Amino acid sequence: MIWDRMDHRPLEGFIFAVTPFNFVSINGNLPTAPAMLGNVSVWKPASTAAYTSHFLMKILREAGLPDGVVNMVFARGADIGDHVLKNRNLAGIHFTGSTSTFQHMWKTVGANIANYKSYPRIVGETGGKDFIIAHPSSIPDQVATAITRGAFEYQGQKCSAASRCYLPKSLWPKIKDTLVKQVTELKMGDPEDFSNFINACIDESAFKSITAYIDYAKESDKAEFICGGNYDMSKGYFIEPTVVLTTDPNFKLLEEEIFGPVVTIYIYEDNEFANTLHLCDRTSPYALTGAIFATDRNAIALAERTLRNAAGNFYINDKPTGAVVGQQPFGGGRASGTNDKAGGIQNMLRWTSPRSIKENFVPPTDYKYPFLAK
Repeated sequence: MIWDRMDHRPLEGFIFAVTPFNFVSINGNLPTAPAMLGNVSVWKPASTAAYTSHFLMKILREAGLPDGVVNMVFARGADIGDHVLKNRNLAGIHFTGSTSTFQHMWKTVGANIANYKSYPRIVGETGGKDFIIAHPSSIPDQVATAITRGAFEYQGQKCSAASRCYLPKSLWPKIKDTLVKQVTELKMGDPEDFSNFINACIDESAFKSITAYIDYAKESDKAEFICGGNYDMSKGYFIEPTVVLTTDPNFKLLEEEIFGPVVTIYIYEDNEFANTLHLCDRTSPYALTGAIFATDRNAIALAERTLRNAAGNFYINDKPTGAVVGQQPFGGGRASGTNDKAGGIQNMLRWTSPRSIKENFVPPTDYKYPFLAK
């Protein structure tokens, strides 16, 4: 008679939580998810999110978080990263940020793998080149609204923002009319005025990176501006919501992450829907979010199968943003991260070290097994 049970232990060591500027909720999630499983976190917020992170830490303290469980450190990544990543007690990394930074951290861990007390758990969500594909059976106003909201909420400064669209030729005129009307109505200005849909981008570095893509498109004979294209940093880093149309399926703006209010559209022939799905799948190294719009159930099923590995969060007749904790655990694969699903049990279990326990209530008293008998 035996009793089998599982003991989910905290990891031996500390978790290095590195959070981005763009979501306060992520700032709270990355250091506290491991802590909820009994771990200690060293939390480094983005320098551009110091203010909100400070108050989030105050809230955690007032809620009763004991000293030493979540330890917030303000520092440049280059100043703190290597010191933390080379510490023998590093038990894990919980990261959201750029692909290049995450890959650098992974390389550092690999180079120091023999020095650690245990193998660090590496959990990360990085970039995206998130798509919207419309089938000829889709409803134009729904597609246009998904592009407007999906591409331009948060100034497109979120990893799930719609950044590339594949639209059927037959529906493009109607989609275009609605899209242009909506985008030109968007107000831009101070975030304290809630009637402003578009606010400033986060900083000068982001502003220059985003506008470089706009300038590239302006100089290309393969691009046409449907909306926007203007920008101004005289008072805040403001970039107009920009819609670019291209005839090149491998145009730079269709392939690379921009992380700003720029969306690029490619028009396909209606009878090329199946091939366009494959085109979408192979165009970008990322696989975070994506959406299919259609009223034809067979088209939806085909897209769901073909794009199975193209997005960790896949949306049917909805924009590819706005995952809700408890409803759509979030994360992607390929160059978008380890797909450990923030907001889901998959992520939480990464911060445990399971121990299998077998208790025997009737231990044997003779070494001989029955098959040893003559």
